Amino acid sequence: MAKAGRGRCELCLRDDVERTIHHLTPREFGGGPEDTSKLCIPCHKQIHALYPNSELAIRLNTIEKLQDDPEMKKYLKWIKKQPAGKLPRIKKSGYRGL
Repeated sequence: MAKAGRGRCELCLRDDVERTIHHLTPREFGGGPEDTSKLCIPCHKQIHALYPNSELAIRLNTIEKLQDDPEMKKYLKWIKKQPAGKLPRIKKSGYRGL
């Protein structure tokens, strides 16, 4: 994960968190540097634990679509209550997507 410095996570909207660069359309599916967002480490890990890159490319390729996804909504409700410095353990989902 490429570092993006401290600031606000574009997904969970928590402030003063260490952020990484997330390709909204994965590079293997044609995503480029203009197609990125700055996410906190827990949000970035959660996305990749829940969804394969193929699903991210087809169905979840914007911040708004990620925020509206039912699984991500549950996670976002929880992570917003966590302190900025907390790095929770992320478990891989059995979900295989599209």
